[in-house]
Amino acid sequence: MSVRVRFAPSPTGFLHIGGLRTALYNYLFARHHKGTFVLRIEDTDQSRYVSDAEQDIIESLEWAGIQIDEGPHKPSSFGPYRQSERKERYHKFAQQLIEQDHAYYAFDTTEEIEEMRERLKKSGNPSPKYDSITRQSMKNSLTLSQDQVQEKLQQGDEYVIRLKVPRRDTVKFKDEIRGIVSFDTAGLDDQVLLKSDGMPTYHLANVVDDHTMEITHVIRGEEWLSSAPKHMLLYKAFGWEPPTMAHLPLIMSPSGGKLSKRKAETEGIPVNTKEYRFGYYEPEALINFLAFLGWNPGDDSEVHNMSSLCEKFTLDRVSKGGAVFNYKKLMWYNEYYVHHHRTIEDLLPQIQQMFSASGLKANDATFLKMVVTLLHERVSKVDEFVPMGRFFYEAPKDYNEKALKKWSDQSAVLVKSFIGRLIEIAEQEFTAVAIKHALEATVDAESVGFGKVMMPVRIALSGQSFGPDLFPAMELIGKTECLSRMQTAVGRLG
Repeated sequence: MSVRVRFAPSPTGFLHIGGLRTALYNYLFARHHKGTFVLRIEDTDQSRYVSDAEQDIIESLEWAGIQIDEGPHKPSSFGPYRQSERKERYHKFAQQLIEQDHAYYAFDTTEEIEEMRERLKKSGNPSPKYDSITRQSMKNSLTLSQDQVQEKLQQGDEYVIRLKVPRRDTVKFKDEIRGIVSFDTAGLDDQVLLKSDGMPTYHLANVVDDHTMEITHVIRGEEWLSSAPKHMLLYKAFGWEPPTMAHLPLIMSPSGGKLSKRKAETEGIPVNTKEYRFGYYEPEALINFLAFLGWNPGDDSEVHNMSSLCEKFTLDRVSKGGAVFNYKKLMWYNEYYVHHHRTIEDLLPQIQQMFSASGLKANDATFLKMVVTLLHERVSKVDEFVPMGRFFYEAPKDYNEKALKKWSDQSAVLVKSFIGRLIEIAEQEFTAVAIKHALEATVDAESVGFGKVMMPVRIALSGQSFGPDLFPAMELIGKTECLSRMQTAVGRLG
């Protein structure tokens, strides 16, 4: 049987970075085995539905280079791919479970269930459940007569359909990442399969869809491991062969614990894929980073494109333990891809647009190309070109606070000394080499270190204490403008 995997997010918000990693692992596994990657939208929770979330999921996957083979926008014979459009089949299968005594109608109100829980808590049960014991005292088709049940159904009384979990049983299955996993059914509740609004819960819809869509491998986050025994019971009740299971390790916060939205915000980590898409991150860098967030290729290699990842990816190299989201490592990847995979020609149109959007006229393509060339090896992200390169187009209006700490009492004197030597250079001979010689002469004459002159000159020209190679930058700005900015800085900073 050919491999078929699915990524099945809920459209309750923008695609989380953890969701993108789950999608990636499914995609890599599918491509490694020449299989099919299916996108299924699990929109059974209508109360939390976000209208543009589905489009965000599709656009985020495509931006990341994850090609969807089947989905809402790419239908095939296994569709429809939204669970809200598959309601009839869930009802049919839920009815089948009732007829086979694997499920039952429950007519209890919310208040009655709450009363049961409060009663059990008072009698010493810290976490009461609607299960094989408590169902005997509740209002359901196991305790009511057949006539009473039919009467309630005909009257249109609200009900849910619950899974009839066996009282003393062990659910055991093999997880491709965790090995043999075992659960005691005594710890499980009689899970709701069909809600009172007629929509299925995640559990019923998930199992029915995975079976009818012929999914061979379910690769999902560790948080779904506790649901796996309920799913296995459903497969058994239906008499279906379950797909191979693989539960991925959690993505951990650098400060410990799961990388929640709150923790991510505290630690400055973008949590939604949308923030990476519109935050000028390189998609190849993010994918390379996420692939290694819980998996390794078995050697010391770190840089792999999508094709290479597809070739190397296997589930046996996915770790059991949580993987810490190292933002510095992500930026290392991003920097690598900007430097080694984005050529100057490739970058120019994007950078020109960004300069224009910031109010700077970068119409001279030749000049812009020289600016981008000087900055290329200095930036970690594409959006750094404008703030780092602004000084090529305009004199600094103010000076960075951190930079000013490096402007010493003797800086003005040293800059003036350097200005005196620059004045002697003819306009047409104002080259990086000549400028460097002039600075070296200043250093010798004033008997100071190289940085004592170079740093205040950089601050005067750009307003920053960092940036591209100073001498080619000065050549590009031109003699007149360089002298003007240095004289201004001496006057303002003293």
